[in-house]
Amino acid sequence: MRVKRGLAGHRRHKKYLSAARGFRGGRSRLYRTAREAVERSMQYAFTGRKHRKRDFRALWIIRVNAGARLSDLSYSRMMHGLKLAGIALNRKVLADMAVHHKDDFALVAELAKTALNRA
Repeated sequence: MRVKRGLAGHRRHKKYLSAARGFRGGRSRLYRTAREAVERSMQYAFTGRKHRKRDFRALWIIRVNAGARLSDLSYSRMMHGLKLAGIALNRKVLADMAVHHKDDFALVAELAKTALNRA
C-alpha cells in the first residue's frame, strides 16, 4: 500500500496563504513569497508589541512633564517629590490625571513640591 502525503503540505501551505490575506501581489498568492512575508510580518508584530510599551511610557512622561511644568516643577523633580511624599502613582495614572483631571493633578504636584521643600 502506498503512502499519499499531500495532506500535511496542503495544510501548511494553506496556513501561510490564509495568514497572507490582504497582502499585495504574489505575497498573498505564491507560497514561498507568502511564507517569507508572513514570517517577516510576525517578527515586526513581535517587536511592535515591545515598541508600543516604550512609546506609551514616553507619551506618559511627556504628559506628566507638561502638567508638572504648569505647577513650576520639572518632571524629574516632580517624580522625586512624589517618592519623598510616599505617593505611589504610576506614570499612566499621572498622565491621565494631567490630561483629564487637571485640578487633582495640581494638588498632587503641590504635595510633591512640599515634600521637596521639606527634604
